[in-house]
Amino acid sequence: MNVTLREVLDEDLPLFFAMMRDPRAVRMAAFTHEDPDDRAHFDAHWSRIRAPGGTNVLRTVLVDGAVGGMTGLYGEPGEREVTYWIDRALWGRGVATRALRSLLALVPDERPLYAHAAADNEGSLRVLRACGFEPTGEAMGYANARRGPVRELHLTLR
Repeated sequence: MNVTLREVLDEDLPLFFAMMRDPRAVRMAAFTHEDPDDRAHFDAHWSRIRAPGGTNVLRTVLVDGAVGGMTGLYGEPGEREVTYWIDRALWGRGVATRALRSLLALVPDERPLYAHAAADNEGSLRVLRACGFEPTGEAMGYANARRGPVRELHLTLR
């Protein structure tokens, strides 16, 4: 599989919305919006994070030329957090790891970078560790997708 990144296009958003509504993926991610089916919230969120002049670095993940997910850096330099969402049909194939490595290559001198994941999200934790992130803490947080508290690991790439 050929995994590449490109700028997010408007036509990617309906595909992201569908991926981010997958019940199994939502449960695994845990820390999601309370209603993954709320298209108005989704659209407002993407409008805000793609606003001109912002510092976010957002990319569409292409797998063999087709949209397979997204990855990004949110926040101000020095406090940025990585994120990614890969279509569940592509899980377990190294797509997230290759996408995150490509994203990190866009900002090679920007460290530290941060990540958070549900402690039981083994796939995401494996991706983060493969990309050099190390656990630096944990907390209990309310996970909308699970309607209750979930242990969250905090990771840092130095």
